[in-house]
Amino acid sequence: MSKTQILAARAGDVTPEMEFCAKREDLPVETIRDEVAAGRMVIPANVVHAASSLEPMCIGIAAKCKINANIGNSAVTSNVGEELEKLHTAVHHGADTVMDLSTGKDIDNIRRQIIDKSPVPIGTVPIYQMLEELGGNIEDMNAQHFLDMVEHQAKQGVDYMTIHCGVKLEHLHLSINRVTGIVSRGGSLISKWMMVHNKQNPLYDAFDDLCDIMREYDITWSLGDGLRPGSIADASDDAQFAELEVLGELTKRGQDNGTQVMVEGPGHIPMHQIQMNIEKQIEICNGAPFYVLGPLVTDVAPGYDHITSAIGAAMAGWHGAAMLCYVTPKEHLGLPNEEDVKQGVIAYKISAHAADVARGRKGAQDRDDALSKARFEFDWNEQFRLSLDPETAKRYHDETLPQDTFKSAHFCSMCGPKYCSMKITEEIREMAKEKQLVELPTKE
Repeated sequence: MSKTQILAARAGDVTPEMEFCAKREDLPVETIRDEVAAGRMVIPANVVHAASSLEPMCIGIAAKCKINANIGNSAVTSNVGEELEKLHTAVHHGADTVMDLSTGKDIDNIRRQIIDKSPVPIGTVPIYQMLEELGGNIEDMNAQHFLDMVEHQAKQGVDYMTIHCGVKLEHLHLSINRVTGIVSRGGSLISKWMMVHNKQNPLYDAFDDLCDIMREYDITWSLGDGLRPGSIADASDDAQFAELEVLGELTKRGQDNGTQVMVEGPGHIPMHQIQMNIEKQIEICNGAPFYVLGPLVTDVAPGYDHITSAIGAAMAGWHGAAMLCYVTPKEHLGLPNEEDVKQGVIAYKISAHAADVARGRKGAQDRDDALSKARFEFDWNEQFRLSLDPETAKRYHDETLPQDTFKSAHFCSMCGPKYCSMKITEEIREMAKEKQLVELPTKE
């Protein structure tokens, strides 16, 4: 079995995945290698998936800000065809990774087809499928059940896994007075198991055994935040930060065990607490990539949570989050469909791009500048091409001015031909040129 990316990097080796990532990021390959070696960057690439359809990518502070799209069925709705459509939509519109969060039937078949057809890394939360196989009774779980499921999904080619090892028995009382309690599915399930058995988190106790499986397949840890806040009222509380301290410990243990580690972050944070949360995680987890779920900055926008969360996501990326997990308009309301996936991905592409511009990443603003130039020159087709969603940009324009002749017109339907400020600016510039050609009157 080949070395994991972090072990290869620490040995000074450059892997084919590192070379691929360096080209994608326009960074020296030595930078990729050194960041992976330091644990500040991960390359989620299960050896099984890497041998088939995967196009390697990296997540870390030195790379572009990435986004993840969640798909997956539920016990209520969805099938493999719908999930493959969601996968295609997510990748087409720019998702850097996709998580299969299926909790219903036919999970194995759905995941197998998703991995086979996905060029981007696929993540999972193994406890979901394990619970399905236990008939929904988490109290019947033992550590071996979970280890077996992780190995099963590893053999399928899953590139990164969310595992809630950081929720400890002694921290559960800290969540009692929360407005929304424990909102992480995995966190709530593990918490219930601990309450039933009055024992420590079996995933925490089995962490080294889990590392053995992760290292064999080079699966990246996504250390789950099982006590993350589910409302801005609960943000930055003692429960959240108690778990974060454990995740800092597990980050080091995972890296010492030769595995790649990223850390999941909270899903609800008011705007004024975002910078503090990001900086605290970076300090406690020694710079390991931070993967934040949103965060939503308000709780009053059901149906529009992709917007309120995109605001928080842009701020989180600006302050150092390495990957942003999207939220769709259906968040808190229902299972997202294909259109919801598109809306979530586009919102988060905007957030990640804005974060890259704010952080001064090399070339991040080039596309903005090119689109602005096309806009001023009334090059409508170039505007469409440079848009994050060309189809929608063109459709909105063509709703009122669909004829081809309007693709070269120096106005749109908002201002018309007489009130367009950019057209007027062109006229001002022409007038200025003419005035410069006129000889100024000489003083007597």
